[in-house]
Amino acid sequence: MKKLLITGVTGLIGSSVLREILKRNLDFIVHALVRPDTDSQRFQEFSAAVKLAGIDLGDLEQIRSYLLDFQPNVILHIGALRGGRKFSKEVYYQTNVLSTQVMIQYCLDQGAELIFCSSVGVFGAIPNELPANNYTEKVGDNYYHYTKIEAEKLINRAILNGMKGAILRPAITYGRGDFGFPFQLVKMVHKHQLPLVRKRIWIHLCHIETITEAFIWLLLNEYPNGLTLCIADREPVQFRDLVNFVSRSINNKNYPSILNLDIKIFSFLERVFTLLKNELWISRIQLISKTWFYDVKKAYELMNLPEHYTIPDFKMIVDAYFEHKGAR
Repeated sequence: MKKLLITGVTGLIGSSVLREILKRNLDFIVHALVRPDTDSQRFQEFSAAVKLAGIDLGDLEQIRSYLLDFQPNVILHIGALRGGRKFSKEVYYQTNVLSTQVMIQYCLDQGAELIFCSSVGVFGAIPNELPANNYTEKVGDNYYHYTKIEAEKLINRAILNGMKGAILRPAITYGRGDFGFPFQLVKMVHKHQLPLVRKRIWIHLCHIETITEAFIWLLLNEYPNGLTLCIADREPVQFRDLVNFVSRSINNKNYPSILNLDIKIFSFLERVFTLLKNELWISRIQLISKTWFYDVKKAYELMNLPEHYTIPDFKMIVDAYFEHKGAR
């Protein structure tokens, strides 16, 4: 049996991928890394079936030692520090880039395979080209995106030197158990706190099942070495349509038109947060006031991925929001 090491199993994507590996009883001996201070409830469902090691991705020496001890044939590297968290640039770089470098070196030395979870954020929050694709310019518009770009550079260099590997770039992913952009969108629509730009914009989200199936496909199939794919729903969706869909799911009516604001207001707020060097709020303003979508045609053709459409599939986030609150 092959040995598989997976990181990020307490996050939305990592937990879903590991759950599917165990559900299908794939032919792997599976070990997983979790941060030492993580609440055990976040990985309790895996504890009986997977060997869990309490190692922080920033602890490079411990990762290096663990790899040499376990000697995995495949590393599924999904874990990372996400953007918007209060860590120094040094911690971000060590966790997201240098840990990847340690895994790359192990794979080069031992002939192992590395499957890496990057992000469409390598194109910046708002791509310079639509749909963004493998030839689109990379833009490190915040430090999280920069670390993903740097990690991809290391991987591609290693692939040229003989390492087997692939990179998946999921769009913002929606699924139960996560409290990021999709959950906050529902919350703001429910509370009538979301300003809508008075223009047509398109956004491109990713159903959790789609990115999960993409990783499973890579584990089970031979793929062109260096394969790099954007993963998202089959088509982008108009942001206003999504907001109205959420509003109708909650209140049986469209979102209040009084909250439609001129694009100049969003542009002004973006300039303010740029002056304040607040990367989190710059991204938030951009994501709800500008268009962003990706070329996913090759992924669907190659992997035969399940076709999810943001409307109506986003309803599960509305349901999850009210389940979390306890009542409507």
